[in-house]
Formats: sequence, structure tokens, C-alpha cells
Amino acid sequence: MSTTSEKAESGYTEHHHSHHHNNDDDNTNDNAYNEGPPPPSTGHHMSITRYLATRIPTLKPPMDRIENPFTVLAMLSFKQWMYFLVAFLGWTWDAFDFFSVSLTVRQLAAQFDKTTAQITWGITLVLMLRSVGAIIFGLLSDRYGRKWPFIANLVLFIILELGTGFTYSYASFLGVRALYGIAMGGLYGNAAATALEDCPPRAKGIISGMLQQGYAFGYLLATAFARGLVDTTSAGWRPLYWFGAGVPVLIIAFRLCLGETDTFLERQRVRAANANIGATFIAEGRVALKRHWLLLIYLVLLMAGFNFMSHGSQDLYPTLLENEYEFSPDAVTVTQVVANLGAMAGGTTVGYLSQMLGRRFSIVYISVVGGALLYPYSFVSTEKVAAAAFFEQFCVQGAWGVIPIHLMELSPPGYRTFVVGTSYQLGNLVSSASSTIEATIGERFPLTPIHEKDGTIVPRYAYGKVICIFMGCVYAYVILLTILGPEWKGRPLDVGHDEDFKEATMGREGGAGRMRHVDDAERGHSGSDEEKGGKE
Repeated sequence: MSTTSEKAESGYTEHHHSHHHNNDDDNTNDNAYNEGPPPPSTGHHMSITRYLATRIPTLKPPMDRIENPFTVLAMLSFKQWMYFLVAFLGWTWDAFDFFSVSLTVRQLAAQFDKTTAQITWGITLVLMLRSVGAIIFGLLSDRYGRKWPFIANLVLFIILELGTGFTYSYASFLGVRALYGIAMGGLYGNAAATALEDCPPRAKGIISGMLQQGYAFGYLLATAFARGLVDTTSAGWRPLYWFGAGVPVLIIAFRLCLGETDTFLERQRVRAANANIGATFIAEGRVALKRHWLLLIYLVLLMAGFNFMSHGSQDLYPTLLENEYEFSPDAVTVTQVVANLGAMAGGTTVGYLSQMLGRRFSIVYISVVGGALLYPYSFVSTEKVAAAAFFEQFCVQGAWGVIPIHLMELSPPGYRTFVVGTSYQLGNLVSSASSTIEATIGERFPLTPIHEKDGTIVPRYAYGKVICIFMGCVYAYVILLTILGPEWKGRPLDVGHDEDFKEATMGREGGAGRMRHVDDAERGHSGSDEEKGGKE
């Protein structure tokens, strides 16, 4: 997508990257960047017409050798598994805390004597301020490391979840949730970097899919604990938030036992060898912005589509089941649980298959399937819709399962946490009104109202029709944008392959020489840590 490099925009998919080192630890014949363009290098330009002409041909799956998933997962060392697990737990609890408000809207409205719409501002403020957190903590993570910003995020989770549990006014509730939005926004990019930076290349697809499903797992946990903790004691809704503040203590203890990722430590050593670390970090940022500004805009637009996809298919769906099809609360819960199980299965499966099929093709293919399933997902009016919900969310989160590694590979290496987190959260901000859009349009299609036993008349609306049309448009947008975008599948994430860093340090005396010295002598091998895990 970047216009600074002929290679980067040519979109070639041929396995032409024989310049990577041979590796005794990996006997496969896969090549890095075997689907889509490699990261940009300086010196060449090409027309946008030529770039666009490569978009369809580069969708062809590279069909890299598919391996037994258990064999792939066995490639991870104990240390790499610990990094994945702590990142997964952090992302899971991020989702748990977020959904706590969604699951207690009725109780909060009664507590503060407000309408449901007014309480949902506690959700909207979180979505609005997540981008602020992504920027702040993303820059801190790229400059100072993954460990302490991650821990700071979780400390804020503890404080703000406790604060929510002790709020006694509407204004204080909104204030605490607004601050929580900043904390929540900072975690995603850090979690992705922690889990994937040191991951063996051939395992990155499946680990990406597994990591992303921490979101669905967090929702399931929130649903289960809300049933057990909300309105079961005299404290009403508050125990859910008090419980939510306790678990991050354990995750912090876990993270304290781990150090920085090897990839980040390597980058810091190279920065220190070239000049002052802070000065090098700023120079990298200038180069990255100059070379990748168009790519950064693309990532935000892409993530807006993905967030519309998830919010558009999920947020109003319980209302559809309860209002239009008159499901009981238990039936709604069962359907939602089945849908989230489908989401976790889809994210893991499609993320794994993206190693063989390529990132872009996997997203496009599963989006087409998801579009085909919209009719049963939206129009089956019996409890058999659970099957459609399972497979629809399999597709939605299947596409999402590719996103962590796809964003990591596309992002400027020196600012990876910042770009991944910020593009994700800005996309979330753009899509935050999706449920409001669907609900507003749905009210234009009234149905026969529900007559309650107490004489109350409840309006009914054709939400299924609206969700189907809305999601059809979203799928079309995601497919088009994915086709138009770049792909750098298999891009090594170490500093040795970072063209931005090389350009940023080019003018410094001896910079390139010192970089080679650190890369070869200090690390003690001829290839990057990524390559030791297996050449893609």
C-alpha cells in the first residue's frame, strides 16, 4: 500500500526471497513474504494503476505446506507459551471488564435513576477514549518495553473497576468509565506484540487466531459471572465489578515473572549501539510516518470495517432474538453462548489456515461465506437459529483471527504496538455507533406489538431485516478493502529486517556497521530469532 517502494506495491506473490538465511533448525522450504508484497525499501516508486493491477493476482493462495496444528503449536518454547498466555489473559480480562457494563445496564439504570440510553453512555465513552489509551500506551510500549506498560494497564483496571463498584452518582460513573476507556485502549497492541513477536513463524497464524478469541472468552466469562454475582447479594450489581478488579492482580503477578520479549530487547540493543535510544526512537518515528502514512490510513479504514462487522452482528442480536422473535432470556443466553463458541472456533481455525491460504485470501473467503449465512442468521425465528449463529460468528471471528498477525506484519516495526493498537481503536471509534444505527433504522419497520400479561404493550421491530442488510454492506466493504490492501505474510519481526531503522540510522557515523555488529556478533548467529524458529 505504501507508495515508497516498487516491491512493496507490486504485490508479487512469487517466492523470490531467497536472500533469507538457511536454517538448520527448520527443514521446511517455505519462504518469507510468500503472499503479497514484502515491506517497503527505499529507492523505487510505481504508479497507483500498476499497484491496483496486482491486487487480484496476489489473492492467489500461496498454498504453503499445511501442518498438523498440534505439531505447529509444539514449536513454541515454554517461554513463548508464557508470553502468549499472559497476553491472552490480559486481553480476556480487558473484554470481561468492558462487557460488565453491557450486562448490568438495567441494574445501573435503576441505581442512578436513568434511562437505558443514558447508561449506555458508559459504553460509548469507553469506545471513544480507547484511541487515547492506544496512543499513550502504544508509544510507551514501543519506547520502554512491553512489560511495564502492560502492568500499568492492569493496575488501572484494578483501580477503575473498584471505582466503578463504589460509584453512587451518574456523573462519577461516567467519569470512571471514561478513564477506563483510556486504560482499555492501551492493552490490545501490547498483547499482540507480547504474544507474537517471539512466536515461531509457522505458528503465528494459529497463535494470532487463538489470541484474538480472548475477546469472545472474556464475554463468556462475564456472562457466567454476571449470572452468579449480579443481584444475588444485597450489593446488587457491584460484586461483578469488585470481582473484575481482583483477577488482574494475578495477571500482574504472572507478568512480573516474565521479562521483555527477545525481539524488543534486540531492538533496544541495536538502538543503543547506534545512538541514544530515545533519539533513535524519534528518528524511526519520523521515517515511519514519512514512508507509511498512506498505509496507516488504510489500516484505520480496514479496522473500521472489521469493528462494524463484529459490532453490527453482535450488539443488537440479543435484542433481535428477544424483541422480534420473542425468545426467553434463557434461550437468548444459550444462543449467545453457542455463537461465542463458534467465534472462538472460527478465529483459531481461520487464523491457522491463513498460514497456507494467505492473510488477504482468508479474510475475503470467510467474509463471502459469512455473507451467505446472513439470511438464516437474521430470519430463522426458532431456537434452531443457534446453528446459524454458531457459523455466522465462526465467520466473523474467523476473519478477526487473521487480524493480530496481519496488523503486526504490516505495521512499521519500531512502532508496532502503537500502530496495531491505535488502528484497532480508531476503527472501534468509527464503528461505535453501529448498534445505534441498526436500532434507529429498525424502528422504521414496526411489527405487531407484544401484549404482556400485565397489560403492557411492547413495540416490536424487524431488526433481522436491518441486520441482514447492514451486515451485507459491511462484508462488501471489508472484502473490497482487503482486496485493495497489501499483505506481507511471513515478514520477520526482528530489527535485522527493519528498513525504517536502517534509514533512520543511515546518517549516523558508523550506524550501519554497529547495527551489523550487534545483529551478528551480539546475537551470535547469522539469522534473526524469527528465522531460527523456522523460515517461512
